[in-house]
Amino acid sequence: MIEDSPVVRVGNPGSRTVHLLFSKPTRPFGDDPTLDFLVQARGQWVTIETLVRTWDGDGLDVFLSSLAEDFRGWDGARTWRSLERDLTISAEHRSGGYVHLTWGIHDRPPSEEWHFETTTVHAAGEEMRDLAAELHTLLTSTVE
Repeated sequence: MIEDSPVVRVGNPGSRTVHLLFSKPTRPFGDDPTLDFLVQARGQWVTIETLVRTWDGDGLDVFLSSLAEDFRGWDGARTWRSLERDLTISAEHRSGGYVHLTWGIHDRPPSEEWHFETTTVHAAGEEMRDLAAELHTLLTSTVE
């Protein structure tokens, strides 16, 4: 891996909060559209990581961009999942102009023995747009 590959941090690191780190995008099969990246959840009482397998990013950046564009809000939850469901997101727009993202990190099939969730809160609009842009940069900066 290239040492200076992008890292995206979601949430604020601190003693009581859990934050996420996305890093090390790779194309394990060369020119094939399969794209893997590492996701880690870190906090005072937890450290979990898994390799997320996607099909060209599965539109993660597009999903987050759509949330930013709908900064005025929406009803219910909007969801996203990776190709093998090792990463899931549920997004809800709450009063006060905030988006609550519930990130699910799952054990890989076929065992699926564990599941972890954490929620991060983001200002609707520009903050969501920045997150989408950072993840777009990560997903398009793969190394062989």
